[in-house]
Amino acid sequence: MQRKIIYFINPISGTKDKAPALKIIAERTRQQNIPFEILHTNAQGNYHFLKEKIEQEGVTDIVICGGDGTVSQVAALLIDEDINIGIIPMGSGNGLALAAKIPRDINKALDIIFTGKGRYIDSFFINETFSCMLCGLGFDAQVAHDFASQPSRGLATYIKKSIENFVTARPYSFEIVNKGKLFATEAFFISIANSNQFGNQFTIAPKASLNDGLLDIVVVKKMSKMRMILAIAKQVMAGKINEHDEKTFHQKDVLYFQTTQLIVHNLAQAPLHIDGDPAVTAKKLVIKIIPDAFKLIQPAVKITTVK
Repeated sequence: MQRKIIYFINPISGTKDKAPALKIIAERTRQQNIPFEILHTNAQGNYHFLKEKIEQEGVTDIVICGGDGTVSQVAALLIDEDINIGIIPMGSGNGLALAAKIPRDINKALDIIFTGKGRYIDSFFINETFSCMLCGLGFDAQVAHDFASQPSRGLATYIKKSIENFVTARPYSFEIVNKGKLFATEAFFISIANSNQFGNQFTIAPKASLNDGLLDIVVVKKMSKMRMILAIAKQVMAGKINEHDEKTFHQKDVLYFQTTQLIVHNLAQAPLHIDGDPAVTAKKLVIKIIPDAFKLIQPAVKITTVK
């Protein structure tokens, strides 16, 4: 079957000028004799024309040249379509791409587009909103809100905003319902993850898999700031899963468990992010896994890279 690729490029994601990347993408795709088109993303996330375009023009692959937020916007519309979604990481965090072993180097990422395989990955809904990899309540969401308002983005800006928010961070009150059991806690943040990381190789849910049919939940409870750093390093980054139970829950600083669905009562209206983008928070959040939501182009067993 003849492939046809649409590349979506986000002109404001990350920090680099996109013109050299566009040239490389065009030249290498022509070398593969694959018909293609390059379109710009839009701030409104309006891609409703895509389904008709896919059907009428025989498009086989949609490749996002951007970050997690753009991937999420496009994938949300294509969960019922038999089409491959690829990523050329050009965002600030690139959590989904890095979790799928897609490198930031544009030529290596293109190698995966041309030689990789489309394999289904899970996603989830948070209320009625689609998420392809990670959403969070509390501290990390406030960082996302502040980061989004900055005129200059990139890792340095993200670190700066993270440090500023860490100094002023406060815990929020939550009630969490999992498998019919409710427990209350004060926590600095809650992460609901299908991917194993925030981005930039910072692992938050080390046991998370893109296609295991499970969500990984991380609850970082109220504690001193220094203790929080040590607790995250020890319990989360080390990959230890602590299944909660009534006897031991209150003895743990970081709770880490897996589930297929969850209800979070956001009693203190903690801020929310979805796939790294700021989102409108809610008092009640219903989170449900979407098994095999869409096909992501991932590395084949062996990849030949450009020298």
